[in-house]
Amino acid sequence: MRMLELIAGAGETGLDPAGLRELNAEVGGLERHLGVRYTRVTRTGVTAEITVGPQHLQPVGLVNGGVFSALAESTGSLAGLAAAGGDPVVGVSNSTDFISSVRDGVIIAEATPVHLGRRTQLWQVDMRHDARLVARTTLRTMVLEQPA
Repeated sequence: MRMLELIAGAGETGLDPAGLRELNAEVGGLERHLGVRYTRVTRTGVTAEITVGPQHLQPVGLVNGGVFSALAESTGSLAGLAAAGGDPVVGVSNSTDFISSVRDGVIIAEATPVHLGRRTQLWQVDMRHDARLVARTTLRTMVLEQPA
């Protein structure tokens, strides 16, 4: 899968603009449905964004909390994959605190490592809207062994 090759090759300097375009073209599943766009992918962190649309809102017109949790899980998991050099990474726990509501605009998520162990990782994912912190996630991931 080309997406895994791209992420594994991100290195310290990260993907260049062509690599980011290719990665974003490969995104599928929930990430595609949410409209996640990766803007920075390195072995030391990942930044992504979504533009809020009607599909992200709960009935009272605010971004649904699940959107923040899913954005953080996607961003942190991709960061974990890059940090592990392309080895598979799965989420073990996701704890998201909602700080301020969002109705529209762009939400930017930035995943930074707290701990990068051989088998487990801990990521902090801060989500901002208009430069204001609106949600924070602590995401624990587990690095899976590649079959021999």
